[in-house]
Amino acid sequence: MAPPASPPFAAVAHGNNDSDDCQDRCCGSAATVDASSSKEAQVVDSPDTDCEKPSCASRAVTKPAASSCSKEVDDVQDDCCGNNIQSDPKTAAKLEALGCLCRALLALGQESCCTTRERSYVERKRSSAASLRSCTSIDSCCASGAIKSACSAKAHLRSKKVCRPPSPKAGADGCADSCCAQSSAPSIAGYCADSLCTDDYPPDVVAFKKAAPEVIRNNADLERGMSGREHVILSISGMTCTGCETKLKRTLATVDAVKNLKTSLVLARAEFDLDLGVDSADGVIKHLERTTEFKCEKITSQGASIDIFAPGSPQDFIFQSWPEGVTDIRIVDNKTVHVEFDAEVIGARDLVERGWGNPIKLAPPHADPTLETGSKHVRNFGLMTLLSAFLTVPVLVMSWAPLPENEIAYGLASLALATIVQVAIAGPFYPKALKSLIFSRIIEMDLLIVLSTSAAYIFSVVSFGYLVSHHPLSTGEYFETSSLLVTLIMVGRYVSALARQKAVESISIRTLQVSNANIVDSNGQEREIDSRLLQYGDIFKVAPDSRVPTDGTVISGSSELDESMITGESVVIEKHPGSPVIAGSINRSGALNVRLTRLPGDNTISKIAGMVDEAKLSKPKIQHIADRVASYFVPVVLALTIITFVSWIVVGIAVRKQSAPEATIQAVTYAITVLIVSCPCAIGLAVPMVIVIASGVAAERGVIFKSADSIEVAYKTSHVVFDKTGTLTEGKLSVAKEYYLISQPSTTQSLLLGLVGGIKHPVSAAVAAHLKDNGISPEPVSNPKTLTGKGVEATVAGKVLRAGNSRWLGLSSHPKVEFILAQGFTAFCFTVDGQLVATFGLQDSVRPDARETISQLQTSGISVHVLSGDDDGAVRAVTSQLGIYDGNVRSRCTPKDKQDYVQYLLDTPSFNASKKHKKPVVLFCGDGTNDSVALAQATIGVHMNEGTDVAKSAADVVLMSPRLTGVLTAIAISKKAMLRIAFNFCWSFVYNVFAILLGSGALVKARIPPEFAGLGELASVLPVIAAAVLLRWGLKGGQ
Repeated sequence: MAPPASPPFAAVAHGNNDSDDCQDRCCGSAATVDASSSKEAQVVDSPDTDCEKPSCASRAVTKPAASSCSKEVDDVQDDCCGNNIQSDPKTAAKLEALGCLCRALLALGQESCCTTRERSYVERKRSSAASLRSCTSIDSCCASGAIKSACSAKAHLRSKKVCRPPSPKAGADGCADSCCAQSSAPSIAGYCADSLCTDDYPPDVVAFKKAAPEVIRNNADLERGMSGREHVILSISGMTCTGCETKLKRTLATVDAVKNLKTSLVLARAEFDLDLGVDSADGVIKHLERTTEFKCEKITSQGASIDIFAPGSPQDFIFQSWPEGVTDIRIVDNKTVHVEFDAEVIGARDLVERGWGNPIKLAPPHADPTLETGSKHVRNFGLMTLLSAFLTVPVLVMSWAPLPENEIAYGLASLALATIVQVAIAGPFYPKALKSLIFSRIIEMDLLIVLSTSAAYIFSVVSFGYLVSHHPLSTGEYFETSSLLVTLIMVGRYVSALARQKAVESISIRTLQVSNANIVDSNGQEREIDSRLLQYGDIFKVAPDSRVPTDGTVISGSSELDESMITGESVVIEKHPGSPVIAGSINRSGALNVRLTRLPGDNTISKIAGMVDEAKLSKPKIQHIADRVASYFVPVVLALTIITFVSWIVVGIAVRKQSAPEATIQAVTYAITVLIVSCPCAIGLAVPMVIVIASGVAAERGVIFKSADSIEVAYKTSHVVFDKTGTLTEGKLSVAKEYYLISQPSTTQSLLLGLVGGIKHPVSAAVAAHLKDNGISPEPVSNPKTLTGKGVEATVAGKVLRAGNSRWLGLSSHPKVEFILAQGFTAFCFTVDGQLVATFGLQDSVRPDARETISQLQTSGISVHVLSGDDDGAVRAVTSQLGIYDGNVRSRCTPKDKQDYVQYLLDTPSFNASKKHKKPVVLFCGDGTNDSVALAQATIGVHMNEGTDVAKSAADVVLMSPRLTGVLTAIAISKKAMLRIAFNFCWSFVYNVFAILLGSGALVKARIPPEFAGLGELASVLPVIAAAVLLRWGLKGGQ
């Protein structure tokens, strides 16, 4: 919604002397109007000016007067807006509503003499964020603040100066702005600020003005003028099976503006990038709803936003002036509006309390948007199922209970109830099935339901007609069959949807976000607020035994925090001033005062949830196989139904010697059963249900899978490659030895500290910390340059300073360096103009879980490798402790060396236990930026994360805690997930084979009655969901 520049202004009174100045309309039309009914005046940000006799254009200027100008008003013969243009009656209303010919041309995407008014940063930002559909009017070109070039165009503007504020660019001549030096196409999109000068505007013009947004919205040229991309997330209501997801994908794939499409049946969600130059999000939603019968809701995922209760009408609230920083407002319901804003311009609390003058009431918080739509769908489905059962039970009683004989009365009541069930309950299946067939060319499960229930109902109506005509059929009516069939289908779908929803909710990370926070003001006073109102600059208090509301840094107090729900690590972590805290962690003992660093919508919980959702939306390769099988399933079932129908007619007539009508009736019952009892939903859910649960379970254990492909292949890992520093070791280096080769080491120490003081590499940081601890002050060093895998260099007073590893500096054979390397220390050298002046020996400690992790990997038949940029002695000292084969260890590696080694492993065939060739799967685990190339090169890149910044890594898997057992957890979850996927496929195949055999009567002495065939979906889907959910309890201990 593009914001108006300011609220409408009151009409000018008829008796005002200033009205004489407005008899010539600033952008005239053919009609002559009184000042009181003058064209709406544009409200703009213009220079502070004052006119003793303001014109209608300047009368609406919002800012106070600061200077004066003289009054000169003459008759306007004509101007660029065409004062004497005669318009066709059919377009007169349009031109009248648009205000002048300039604006009419602009609305139609044509050029005009009007130029663009310079807009403020906030206006430009609003314009870029808003959609054309939200404009309520077109900028009047008749306003002050125009640029000089227009006002100087006197050759074709013969009108004399009117009393208008001069433009700041007009120069010394004080040339008044031309009335048409104001508006241009961009302002139509972003700056709709017109207001009527009178309440007595002609009704037809007012009506057209209300319709003006539609004129703009449907204008192809204007739409084509928009550019850029928008990432759209849609929550879809109405998806029940894999056919629905296929229909969704095919429908969106036909929209040219949609790129990078991702869909999920389990999450009932679609994500895609939208080309705004081709179509809008609203247009895509309308197309999708029209062609699929799904209900779509757009989810906001970017920027800060809140829901508030609009005082009065939400429509009126939107069209008043917006506070600075607000980028969009849209209506949620008849009381609530959704406000999006730039949190760096205005905070949520300031916006609610002071943004609109008076405090605004915050609307109740919504649940996780990815779950809310699903919950609503389940509730609606449950209500429809209850209604169906309520209508079906009397039909069953009249059909099966030993009641007094009155067949026609019972049949009539059953007909009425069955008709309601068929129309009200089964009715929505019809448009879905037909639209899938027509628009998406898909034969889905809904079509089977429509065919089977329709056949049962129509047969029952025909049978009842025979009964009324006193020629009853031998089979009687089947009203209980059609009604019970629909009810059991609804029960099956409801239970399946409920089970899916509960499974997704059980692993929702966003539920860790707390709803309230205690902020501390500048006076030290505490007050509790909704956590949605936290804003930058806030200090909040975390009381004992409470959760941290959002990410921050401790400024006072000390305590211990349990971060296990985020990191998967059960030990508590001490926090003191300067320590970071993570949203969702639990404070144990002491109270903490924390300065906010991230808003709730952008904290660690939100980042992790976003990455987990990304994994849920992605599809492993095996999913494409399942989708292909499911796409053929329904056509195959239809073919089997026809075969069953024909076969039983032949058997009935030729073998059982039945009459043709009797054989046909018998064949119909078997055909109906085959249509309904078969179910492709289990095949469609076999993979995504497991992926959703597996990614959630992994996140609970501190392992974030960023794609489903990683879950699919991790269990096949044949090589695990570790970085050393910060991965196998703690990464907390300490200086064990130091040597200075000059007589005055203090100068050298100051220069070295100035060189490496701002470097974050673990070795440089350890040396800098050591020097600071010894009281060394840094010497200023400008523009130090970091060379990845080598060191850092700079030039000071003509001297070249270099600090880094001995190999880069060519000092590996220096006696002092050799002595350090021989002891297994990491060597760090400092040179001035190529001369060694200092060298340090650093040591690190091995992580406590490294030995256990590597031992388990080797026991599993996985080859373990170590690549490090460190010196050979330091690397061998660590690998010898961990029992890693020397042939798999490489030291002094550059990032390119690491990439080449990983590629070598990928190119080298490996063999499994049965000596069969298999494709190598390489998992690389690292923690630094110098590992990024190897992370990308490996089959699976694992980034060991410390802190709250989890989204920057380009790895496939992120370990939320610095524990190597996370690698074992990732492999174990992958293995368990793939076993359950295999079970689901087997179950789907076995169920459908036996269900079709029983339904078709192939097993002559055993069959499924048609009225109970609706239980098929329940029987097929529940085991698939159960197998996925049980994954939560299928891992041992930390795994």
